[in-house]
Amino acid sequence: MGVRVNTAVWIESSQRWRINVQKNGVRRSFYSSKPGRNGQREANRKADAWLDDGIEDQRVKVGAAYLKFLEGKRQTTSRSNWAPMMSRWTNHISSVIARKQISALTEQDLQDVLDRAYARSKLSRKTLMSLRADLCSFMKYCRKAKLTTMFPEDLTIPTAAPRGERTVLQPRDFVVLFNSDRTMYYRKVVQDDMIHAYRLAVLTGLRPGELRGLRWRDVKKDRLELHQSTNSYNEITDGKNQNARRCVELSDLARMELEAQRRESGKVTRDMLVFDIPTAKQFEQHLARYCEYNNIPVCTPYELRHTFVSIAKVLPAGLVKSLVGHSEDMDTFGVYGHELNGDAQQQVNALNSVFSRLLALG
Repeated sequence: MGVRVNTAVWIESSQRWRINVQKNGVRRSFYSSKPGRNGQREANRKADAWLDDGIEDQRVKVGAAYLKFLEGKRQTTSRSNWAPMMSRWTNHISSVIARKQISALTEQDLQDVLDRAYARSKLSRKTLMSLRADLCSFMKYCRKAKLTTMFPEDLTIPTAAPRGERTVLQPRDFVVLFNSDRTMYYRKVVQDDMIHAYRLAVLTGLRPGELRGLRWRDVKKDRLELHQSTNSYNEITDGKNQNARRCVELSDLARMELEAQRRESGKVTRDMLVFDIPTAKQFEQHLARYCEYNNIPVCTPYELRHTFVSIAKVLPAGLVKSLVGHSEDMDTFGVYGHELNGDAQQQVNALNSVFSRLLALG
């Protein structure tokens, strides 16, 4: 707690009370224009509030604090989380506010980070949203460390920031995916050894990391029990969020694809991976090669998940959320609702109907 050793004095020339106080080398003046002792007490209260606001050291620079903040993230989260944060700090944040004292930091300084990142690099809306989340998380860290009391509330994404375009397979492409397992490999036409992974992604909405981390022990008779994921750095994690650990009911087609994968894998054990996908990059490259050979739009593994969500729009929003593992505040395409008894069979019946109609188009 700060200690005030003086009191406010009346300044005749400006007709107000003034008190000068100092904390951690920072000098501030506080005023009150109320006449009499009530004005003096008001000015003193303002000074006391500043002295006692709990700020430990107002001389700390943003750069030093941010690196400590990132080190905490490195120690407590996966590389796929902290590495992009480090990149955004280096490329978009450091040059704007690293040398500022946290005590002097304003919400406009943070807004400048977002505005300049867009102006200089034309970042997408999604990347700018990640950048904004970084800044808000850092300010929360600073409040906990008693380095500031600022709570940014109005950081906005530049309206001109483009929304990322996603490639979604159309009905004709869906038919091709389930009728061709051929691809081109070193100028030879061969069976794509990841074909069942592509198909299962479209049939279940699994994230690429969830496909790569899926083990045979997770495959039950009529559902998948998802417990872990493998990120782009080949680290095993618990998934993107708390909803990522979930059960996914399998449609008839999804069960057929898993049965086909089991047959082609030969003898399998509970702990074996369902799909042999060494790296996320190889998965993406194999899929692109498959798309090009079969004359369908080139898409990424994550866009197969988007395809599933687009197909599943005929389902109630709450059922889709539980299938794809979205959090409550993620607007998949509607408002989240709790899963009820009978939802699992409703999911399966609805998906079987949708997939059958799509394949009938072929």
